[in-house]
Amino acid sequence: MTDSLRDLYQEVIIDHSQNPRHFHASTCANHVQEGYNPLCGDKITVYVTEKDGVIKDVCFQSEGCAISTASASLMTEALKGKSITEAQNLFTEFQKLVTTGQADTSKLGKLAVLAGVAEFPIRVKCATLAWHTLKAALNNEKKAVTTE
Repeated sequence: MTDSLRDLYQEVIIDHSQNPRHFHASTCANHVQEGYNPLCGDKITVYVTEKDGVIKDVCFQSEGCAISTASASLMTEALKGKSITEAQNLFTEFQKLVTTGQADTSKLGKLAVLAGVAEFPIRVKCATLAWHTLKAALNNEKKAVTTE
């Protein structure tokens, strides 16, 4: 990755961590889940409004590091209007990206900015917390998600 591309990616991550999109609670969500990363201290609640297998709205509230917040913000932008199957496929591709640095970035859009996380294995849990929490929410799991 070139230095100018890396700088651009860092700017996007900083922007999403300082000005997260869809950062609010939802009173009409039909799927809600909490997640926690004990290693970093990240906490998140994901709210999903799903109808007929399509994510109509997704938002979150969190306290966490820049990577965790940016990842959640980017996730909410990427998933609105997607089917549950599309969301699951995006999660799989995102997981590959942040664990190996290799993924089909054409499928990921802006999420590709988190490719550098793969260089810092300790940050993978920060980047994937929102995604694991989303998955648990869609599966109506009762127990809070933890990355440990």
